[in-house]
Amino acid sequence: MDSSHRHHPCHSWLGPPIDARFLFAPEHAALMATVRGLAPGDWSREAVPGWTVRDLVAHLLGDFYGRLSRDRDGHREGPVFAPGETLEAFIHRINQEWVDAFSRVGPAALTDTLGLMGGQVARFFEGADPQAPSLGVSWAGADPAPMWLDSARDLTEFWTHRQQIRHAIGQDTDPDPRLLSVVLDTFMRALPHTLAEVGAPAGTQIQVRIDGPAGGTWTVTATEPRWSLAEPAGARPAALVGLDAETAWRLCTRGIQPDTALARARIDGDRELAEAACRIVSIVH
Repeated sequence: MDSSHRHHPCHSWLGPPIDARFLFAPEHAALMATVRGLAPGDWSREAVPGWTVRDLVAHLLGDFYGRLSRDRDGHREGPVFAPGETLEAFIHRINQEWVDAFSRVGPAALTDTLGLMGGQVARFFEGADPQAPSLGVSWAGADPAPMWLDSARDLTEFWTHRQQIRHAIGQDTDPDPRLLSVVLDTFMRALPHTLAEVGAPAGTQIQVRIDGPAGGTWTVTATEPRWSLAEPAGARPAALVGLDAETAWRLCTRGIQPDTALARARIDGDRELAEAACRIVSIVH
């Protein structure tokens, strides 16, 4: 997970780079508007299983501190893997440790600190080199990953947690396509890794289409040695999966399970390939 890599491996199979750098400021402004609008009773509502809104805000603050300390300030101390611990278990453990430690911090102090540190995170990403090697993105199978993917991944995490807070207090998903379109584009970069164990003749294509102003079309192609988002779309894919935007982002973050997404999807062509594509996960799960 060290971001100080000397080599710049080719990541063309991930598709064209995403430039999310200047979306961190508007995303942070939207987050702060949501947090500052919370009623006293909202902080204790469940946002995700096992975590309240207050816990989730504390977790976001931990993400802000981690990014700035590690990548801006070069700080290398902190938690380490336990013997035999997987990446997923390590991340879940240290996230919980942070949330537990911040249980003594009240909403007002959390809000003020979140505003301060989030602004610094936005400025850090605005000045980042998109092509520099950075932290691995396990769900995309890229380690190290280029900074453009690492930063876009962080944007999706901040955006997703904001939606979880909104849902906890009875609000719908923020439909702003300026942010949602980049979130969905980033999530779809998990397709090649999702299909890594799916055998298909070279040139086989699966297409995912997401409806609405934030949607788009992503075509993943079987190549050697991996599936790739870099190949041009052919005349007719072997499988086509159509999803609405709400279903797509919830599937990628496991807010819903693949069978639920499949029940809502429009599928044309090879159903097994379509089902494989709907196993996509764009978070550490």
